[in-house]
Amino acid sequence: MKTTIIGIAGGSASGKTTLAKKVSELTEDYGSVVVLKLDDYYKESHEKSLEERAKINFDHPDSYDSNLLIEHLNDLKMGKCINRPTYDFVNHNRSKEKVLIKPANVIIVEGIMIFAIPELLELFDIKIFVETPSDIRFIRRLTRDTKERGRTIDSVINQYLSTVRPMHLTFVEPSKRYADIIIPSESNNDIAIDFIKTKIVNLIEKNK
Repeated sequence: MKTTIIGIAGGSASGKTTLAKKVSELTEDYGSVVVLKLDDYYKESHEKSLEERAKINFDHPDSYDSNLLIEHLNDLKMGKCINRPTYDFVNHNRSKEKVLIKPANVIIVEGIMIFAIPELLELFDIKIFVETPSDIRFIRRLTRDTKERGRTIDSVINQYLSTVRPMHLTFVEPSKRYADIIIPSESNNDIAIDFIKTKIVNLIEKNK
């Protein structure tokens, strides 16, 4: 079995997870599909206090254990199972929980920095960028972080202005040039998704 690896990038709260889920659901009848999130590969920070961890720039490529993700992707390609880490956003740290992931026909990796890390970029067979207006992304992030991650409105705004926006302009937005297809999430993208589905199914059939 040859594995097809798909990368879905885009700004914070651009709709990457929604697209990854939709693509996974549309292709799972043709072969096995797993989804990995770059966020689960944030580096461990157990030696730091909660206050210190909250000050980490989580929007820089160096905040991720990209070597571990690359190792896991290569293991899956070779038919090996992996123990995927899990990130705890409330405590700003990797949790003790690990999830067993088995090899699959298709691996979807989604995350803001996946095209900004050269060694990771090389592994993708299909590269998709979700483009969403910055005001929409900010509203989504504000809603998500206050409701699901225990953040205050002030902390979300401060983080957005101090790291999220600057890092987006420095790393995420420029990485768009590596994408094979760019999907505007705020419009009807059924045609683009159908194109992606067809491409993935063709790769699965070719690699069986």
